[in-house]
Amino acid sequence: MFDHEKFDVYSFEDTPLNRDCYIIDEVYIKEYEQSMIDFFNGKALESVGYVGFVAPRKVHTNSIELSWYPNIHTRFHEVVIKLPKEAYIKCVGCWQCDEKPHIFVKSGWLKGIYLRLYSVFALVDAIGVKEALQDGRLSREKLIFLRDEVDKLSKQYIDISFISFADSILLKSNWSVGHYESDVQYTYKPEVFIEIVKELQSIYRNTLGLSVYAVITQGSNEYYDDPLLHISDTQNHICLNSLGIPFAELMAIQNTVRSSIRMKIHEPAELYMDKLFYNSLKFKFRFDKQKGNKYTYRAKMMDADSFYYCGQCQNILDNLE
Repeated sequence: MFDHEKFDVYSFEDTPLNRDCYIIDEVYIKEYEQSMIDFFNGKALESVGYVGFVAPRKVHTNSIELSWYPNIHTRFHEVVIKLPKEAYIKCVGCWQCDEKPHIFVKSGWLKGIYLRLYSVFALVDAIGVKEALQDGRLSREKLIFLRDEVDKLSKQYIDISFISFADSILLKSNWSVGHYESDVQYTYKPEVFIEIVKELQSIYRNTLGLSVYAVITQGSNEYYDDPLLHISDTQNHICLNSLGIPFAELMAIQNTVRSSIRMKIHEPAELYMDKLFYNSLKFKFRFDKQKGNKYTYRAKMMDADSFYYCGQCQNILDNLE
């Protein structure tokens, strides 16, 4: 298969990196080969099958790290996913015809990435808690008031979980990509997290007299077929159902931010957004998001350095569509 001299056939280990590629179902492999051979012989090129947009980033022993673009029409949405070696069939292109490499994958795996759930995570942290405790400014009554106000806010966003612990709140929502052969719709709405952070700023200021900042990420969550939270029958075990790159990035960004502020690399901000979350926001056309302040951090579950963007909550809100 793909023996014609004009085909560029890549092995798993030699998958082309950092360039635009397509992922396509294995069921189209013979049809695609024949359409290309017909094109080589002078016939018009016919489109075959349905393709997804990806860019391979790193080849591991048993998987390929992909940047996947589930939406490039209404927003620029990039998600990091892993293509297991056992789901990989073949990678074929044709540079002589300017044909991007097509990565053929197993049908079940491809359908799965469109049907599974993904997550947005935000960690909202209060500023100056230690000093407030030392000064006796955090009474039980104020903390109960805070809890009650967060309860009220959570009722307005029933699709988002609010997990309070110590002086922080973890926010989590699940979203889906959508699939043309099912009823699953594209439900990604990251802008709502900026709105919630704005609301929490007001709540913390009015109840505790403290400011807050937030770290926000999005992407693949290994608990992809599970609800937002798991609570045991005995009510004494709560599982966040969260494991994956975006959850790990929350802590990596937060640690880097604290270090960067101490070292005066940048000033404190209200929002610290992973680049994939930031780039996925639907900004107004006139707003140049690339001019945002960005800084490097080392992601725990990725091989390369990544970036987070600093911003002020109201400025981001003012520039969203």
